Amino acid sequence: MSTHKAIAKSTLIISFATVLSRISGFIRDMLIANFFGTGMAAEAFVVAFRIPNVLRELVGEGAANAAFVPVFSEYLYRKEKEEFWRAVGIMLLVVFLVLGIFCVGGILFSGAIVRLIAPGFRRYPQKLFLTVRLTRITFSYILLVGLTAYQMGVLHTFKSFLTPALGPCMLNIGMILSLLLAVNFMSEPIVGLAIGVLMGGIMQLAIQLPSMYRLGFRLSSVSLKLNFRHPAVKKIGKLLTPRLLGSAVYQLNIFFDTMLASLSNIVGLGGVAVIYYANRLVQLPLAVFGFAISSAALPTMSQQVAGEDIAGLKKTLNFSLKAIYLVIFPASLGLIMLALPIVTALFQRGRFDVSAANITAQALIFYAVGLLAFSGTKILVSGFYSLQDTLTPMRSAAMALAINVILDIILIFPLKIVGLALASSLSAGFNFFNLLHFLNKKIGTVIHRETHVFLLKTSFAALVMGIAIHFIWQYLYQGLCLYLALGLTIFCAILIYGFACLALKIKEVYKLIRWIFRRE
Repeated sequence: MSTHKAIAKSTLIISFATVLSRISGFIRDMLIANFFGTGMAAEAFVVAFRIPNVLRELVGEGAANAAFVPVFSEYLYRKEKEEFWRAVGIMLLVVFLVLGIFCVGGILFSGAIVRLIAPGFRRYPQKLFLTVRLTRITFSYILLVGLTAYQMGVLHTFKSFLTPALGPCMLNIGMILSLLLAVNFMSEPIVGLAIGVLMGGIMQLAIQLPSMYRLGFRLSSVSLKLNFRHPAVKKIGKLLTPRLLGSAVYQLNIFFDTMLASLSNIVGLGGVAVIYYANRLVQLPLAVFGFAISSAALPTMSQQVAGEDIAGLKKTLNFSLKAIYLVIFPASLGLIMLALPIVTALFQRGRFDVSAANITAQALIFYAVGLLAFSGTKILVSGFYSLQDTLTPMRSAAMALAINVILDIILIFPLKIVGLALASSLSAGFNFFNLLHFLNKKIGTVIHRETHVFLLKTSFAALVMGIAIHFIWQYLYQGLCLYLALGLTIFCAILIYGFACLALKIKEVYKLIRWIFRRE
C-alpha cells in the first residue's frame, strides 16, 4: 500500500472513531444544556472542566504528537526492540511522577486558579465556590489523560489508531452515565457530572491497555528505577518543553477568552457557556478531519524524516493540506449557512432558550470563519514535530496570542461575545500563514503549483454548494419539521458538493472513490 493510501486508510479509521466520540460528545452537551442551560451551574462546570480539558491538550494529544511519536519512532526504526521498550518503560514512570505532583498542586491551588481565569465570578460568591469545588474534583483527570497520551504515543508509533481515537468516546460515556445517575439520585447533579469526568478518564485509559499488551508492552517488565538521564527522556524533554510553552501560549488564548466572557456586564449573562457550546460545534469537523489527518500523517512524516526523505515529507504535507481543504472548506461554509438551525436542533430545549440559541449561532458563525486555518495549522505543526522542531510552532503561537488579545480588546465592545470568536479566527489565520512561511524556508515550497488549481476548483465547488444550501433550506423548512429539513439539507449539500467536484474533474475525488470501492 502506498504512503498516501496508508494515510487515507488511517484517516478513515480515526475519523470513524472520532465521529462516534463526537456524537457521544454532542449527546453529553445536549444533556448538559437541557439540565443546566447557560445558568450558574453550567458556567461553573464549563470553567472547572476547561482547566483539565485545556491541560489535556497541553500534556495530552499534543505531547504525544510533539515528542512521544517522533522519539519513539526513532527508537523503533533505528534501534533494537529491547531498547525501544526500555525507553517506553522509563517514560511511563516519568509521566506518572511528574503529572502526579502536578495534580496535587492543582487541587491545592484550585481557588487561586479559578479566580485567575474567571475574574468575573468574584462578584457571585456562590458561583465562585461551586466552580472551585468542581475544579478540585476534575483536576485529577490530568494524570489519567497524561497516561492516556503516553499510551497514544506508543500506539501511534506502531500506526495503531483505532483505540486511541475511541478514548474520548469513553470519556463522554462516563460523563453521560454519571450525569443521568446524578440527576436522579443527587441533590447537586453538577457535582455528579464532575465525578463523571474522572470515571470517563479511567475508561479512556483502560480501553488502550489491550492494544498495548498486543504490541508487546508488559507492566511487569517495566523497570521501577527512574532515569531522567536516559537519552529518550532527554530528547522528549527537549522537544516537549517548547511544545508545552507553545500550547501554554495557545491555551492562554482560551483562558483570556474565558476571562472576558465571564465579564457579564460587558458581554451579557451566560457568555462562558455560549463560547463553550459554539466552540464544541466547530470542533466537530476539526476533530473528525483536521486531527484525524494530522494524527495519521505524523508517524509517516516522522519515518520519512528518520530516513532523510525530505521530498517524501513535502509530498505528504501537500497531500494532507489538500485533503484538509477538500473537506474543511465546505464544512465551514455549511456551518455558516446553517448555524442557527444546527444550534436550535442540538441544544434548544429545557433551559437553553431561543435567546441562547441565537447568540450561540452567531458565535458559531465567526468560529467557522477560522475553521480552515485551525485545521491547516494542525497539519503544519505536525510537519514541524516530525522534523523535531517544536520551537517554531511555539514562537508562531506566541505571536498569534498577541494578535488575539489585541483583537479581543478591540472587538468585544462593539460585537460583545461574538467579537471573541472572530478574534480567535483571525489570529488562527495569521498563525497558519506564518507557519507555512517558516516551513517553506525550512524545507522548501510545500504547496505545489498544481495545488493552486486544486484550491480554485474546490473553492468553486464549495461555493456552488453554499448557494444551494440557502435555497434548499428555505424551501424544505417551510413544509417539514426542523430535524428532517436540516438532515435533508445537509444530505443534499454533500451530494451537490460531490457532483460539483466530479464535474470539475478534481482528480483527488476520483482517487478517493477508486480507493474506497476498488481498493486500488
